[in-house]
Amino acid sequence: MNRQFMKRLLDRSSYPAGFWAITSCVICSLFFLLFQGGKLAAMLFFIVLILAIYLLLGNWSGVKRTRGVRKLAGAAQQSAELQAGHSLKVTIEVQIPGVWPIAYMVIRDQLIRQNGEESVFEGTFVPDWKRKGEVLYSTPPLRRGLYRFGYTECSTEDIFGFFQHKGRIELREQFVVYPQTAAIREWTQFHQMMKGLQHNSASTRAHRETTQINGVREYIYGDRLSRIHWGATAKTGTWKSKEFERESLPKTILLLDRSSRAYRNAEEFELAVSVTASLFRYASSRNLALGLVSVGKEAVYMEPQQSHNHYRQVMSHLVSAEADGFHSLSSIIKDRARQLPAGCFFVLVSPQNGSSILQLLHEIERLQMNPCHMWIHPSGAPSGASDWLKQVRSHGYAAEEIRQLDELPNVLGGAKRYA
Repeated sequence: MNRQFMKRLLDRSSYPAGFWAITSCVICSLFFLLFQGGKLAAMLFFIVLILAIYLLLGNWSGVKRTRGVRKLAGAAQQSAELQAGHSLKVTIEVQIPGVWPIAYMVIRDQLIRQNGEESVFEGTFVPDWKRKGEVLYSTPPLRRGLYRFGYTECSTEDIFGFFQHKGRIELREQFVVYPQTAAIREWTQFHQMMKGLQHNSASTRAHRETTQINGVREYIYGDRLSRIHWGATAKTGTWKSKEFERESLPKTILLLDRSSRAYRNAEEFELAVSVTASLFRYASSRNLALGLVSVGKEAVYMEPQQSHNHYRQVMSHLVSAEADGFHSLSSIIKDRARQLPAGCFFVLVSPQNGSSILQLLHEIERLQMNPCHMWIHPSGAPSGASDWLKQVRSHGYAAEEIRQLDELPNVLGGAKRYA
């Protein structure tokens, strides 16, 4: 038993290099006192001994028992939606127990994304007389996803840098970064499609408006004079039209292409997700029944609904959606054909084009649905947009090119607005 204790005591790997340096200084000063003697040797020994005791007692400085609180500023603190592309301000307030003097404190905070990506943020503060302090830092613009905070490490060193004292604070929290969205004022082509401008058979499935006013919306070129809301127009200075309640709201299905082979890079897929989220945001604000088909490693189908809870479920799914699918779009449509309601407006959000997409649009029309292709074609992609759009529209299908998310409201707005 004694041999094991002595072996552990003499094991150099269990002690830092600073410990052996201080021990060597104390032993040397002791030998100098014993063999040389005198006031100088005694003074040197006592000074080295006092410094050694001070440095060794720093291990009980209270750093290992540090307590703290993390505060998230802005949207995350108010439980609001934090969208992709925004940074997050984080404040960590620290309380160090004990009375042993500490010159400074280093805080390292760990942020982990859902895919395992780690980011470490570091800050330094000098404790006040109450042994309190805080560190403030801002994250870079965050990507869409689910985030959690890992460990929060506290560390400090003595004045000579011999020993480093560390502690950890358990401040594990989670927050969600939702897809970036654009505020769509009006989806003109959607309403035109339901009124039968694209398909003659759509008029039988179009929803009719009642005489009950449901609110006020932006003026759309072509609105009748009797539809203009003169009171709201006079107050705002811009043309406003009356919004009437509808007898039946049209159902819409949105298919998000999650094929890994369809996207050239991650930014292209993020644009597709943001377009999808923006359309659902518009549908939620207008009480439109919008459903989702999203097939990747896991298949997700959400029936068209109008509730706010449905909107939250869709957004929660889009937070973690990745381009990890391997099924073709045609196979997805065939598998879901029985679930898709006839007469609905079917929107395809995909960067793919060519004969396979035209055949897919024909198949959607054969299932008695009105197809529309939201073509994700970001800036810097190969040209040929006008040729593809003309080809799709020549077959009587709606098609729009989305190059940037900021352009989405103008693309869907259709005709020029007048104020």
